[in-house]
Amino acid sequence: MRVVVQWVRTTWTKRSRGAPGASRRNAVPVGFRLPEDEPPFVHGVVMQEQDDFKVWEGTQSGLPGEVTVTRGRERLESGVEVRPIDGLVRVQLTVTPYGMPLRPNRARAVSLAPDEWVRWQINYRYPSHWGEEWVYRLDTLNLFHGTPERDAFLGEPTYQVKELERLL
Repeated sequence: MRVVVQWVRTTWTKRSRGAPGASRRNAVPVGFRLPEDEPPFVHGVVMQEQDDFKVWEGTQSGLPGEVTVTRGRERLESGVEVRPIDGLVRVQLTVTPYGMPLRPNRARAVSLAPDEWVRWQINYRYPSHWGEEWVYRLDTLNLFHGTPERDAFLGEPTYQVKELERLL
């Protein structure tokens, strides 16, 4: 199965919920130029408030579910189910059981024909490791069926799914 996955994860605290921090956070991209690897591979991108939203990137060869891109304690796990069905690729984002809010009514799976791609966004909040404040997270899955151009995820997706909740 020829797929390219790009996970983009942005994390922040209440310091970046209002100006000027929110302006910086809201300016981070949701798609990046791909490395020159052959599919299948997973390209992980992490931006964190504690690092002033500087970009960190890592790549692992393999299919989602087989590989995990890590940066220290940050794990970009393959929270996505990808299955081939009659020449299409069926994509379903899976949610973490640890993030809030709970999501009883989830978006449906997307089926991609060759050379199509989906951008799927979902947000969460978690208690911090120290229990003092909330940590917020936006995960963006960009997934291409086939062999994309390196700048494919800089453009408009074939399908876009937004599971964005109000995070208090």
